[in-house]
Amino acid sequence: MRITLPSGTAAEIVRPTGTPRIGLVVSPDIFGLRPHYDALAATWASDWGMSVAVVDQYAGNQPTESADVNERFAAVAAIDDERHLADLHAAADVLDTPVFGLMGFCMGGMYCFNSARSDRFSRIASFYGMITLPDAWKGPGHGEPLDYLRAGHPDRVLAIIGGKDTWTPPEQVAQLRGLGVSVVEYPEAEHAFAHDPSRPVHRADDARDAFTRARMWLEGA
Repeated sequence: MRITLPSGTAAEIVRPTGTPRIGLVVSPDIFGLRPHYDALAATWASDWGMSVAVVDQYAGNQPTESADVNERFAAVAAIDDERHLADLHAAADVLDTPVFGLMGFCMGGMYCFNSARSDRFSRIASFYGMITLPDAWKGPGHGEPLDYLRAGHPDRVLAIIGGKDTWTPPEQVAQLRGLGVSVVEYPEAEHAFAHDPSRPVHRADDARDAFTRARMWLEGA
């Protein structure tokens, strides 16, 4: 079900049967809120028994499907970290569960690192999130993920990393570990190997294992 948060930002809400203990807030990849995430949210709600909210990180300014990479990067640069965190909090308010987790993918995985400064999320699962802010994404509303982690709760974060992911080089992964982030690395995996089976980099066995680990991490809250 699509709803509009108080800020005007769209979110997809899916609730399981019963009374869930965990509300899972999700920040999607650079392609934004779309039917693929509607289906993922329904699966997580059904299989994991969590209430799920997927938040449009572009706050209504999501690039069109035909937008090229430069247009998408410019749109990311225009996102404000504080506004996006406020929308994640507002989505948690809508879910109204005793415990909240956060999960994100690619760009959304970076926002998981950024949001570790919040006290709201007891556990955070970042799938191949950027560890340092890419130059093309830099804008006045952005800070560095590692700085946010230092100022927040790195011990609450699980980072799922592909060993062949050029967006998360080994020296940066070492910095995550040094801050106390829990890291699970899949040596043969490239960027975005888990959340979209239609992509050529998808690795079914690694994806299954990564989501199992993410679920266990979130349920440990």
